[in-house]
Amino acid sequence: MMSISFSGWETIMEGHLKSKQEPKQGRTYTMYHGTHKNAAKTIITSGFKPSHDGLLGQGVYVSRDISKAMCYPQNTNKSDKVIFKLRVRVGKVKKIDHDNAPLQKTWHQQGYDTAWVPPQSNISSIKTGREEDCVWDPKRITIVDIGFCQDPQLIQELKKKIKRQRDGHTGNSCKICKKDSKVLHPMLKCWECNKEICPYLGKHVCKKEHHP
Repeated sequence: MMSISFSGWETIMEGHLKSKQEPKQGRTYTMYHGTHKNAAKTIITSGFKPSHDGLLGQGVYVSRDISKAMCYPQNTNKSDKVIFKLRVRVGKVKKIDHDNAPLQKTWHQQGYDTAWVPPQSNISSIKTGREEDCVWDPKRITIVDIGFCQDPQLIQELKKKIKRQRDGHTGNSCKICKKDSKVLHPMLKCWECNKEICPYLGKHVCKKEHHP
């Protein structure tokens, strides 16, 4: 009798996560980032530039709480602010919940991809009590929409730019996942069926027949 076994994997997109919930390693979450409207177009086309320093050291600062993102840039009129809605692949996460915590600014050197400050933490410099995250690699962040902007015309311009970036404009696509390959997609072999696969595939399923 012949038997068939199935193997594979699937990418999980969790979307919204309550601010009190700790982000799980390797998952993708919806977050927000506040910037000045004059910088918005450049960020969409060229990507985020990490801050050189901050509460959690170097990285791109984001939050799952849009009201936290609305606080930035500081000392800026609301009419000059743009809030990006993001998808963030958090990777390996380090929790920082009190002043002078171990690895507060050196978490990336120990193999972490994101630092997370939970809401109502014991960090004295966070007066609002809202959660925030610091992502080391900007490539882990994808802009998906505009969360806030008071200028209707600018909203439409930014949305068009986001769509062009999302759809891809290099003219080169990966032969396996069919996605725009602005960066090199490494080709791997499935450990079960030995078929060529791409890590950017959303899903891969294979079957293997077993003969007696």
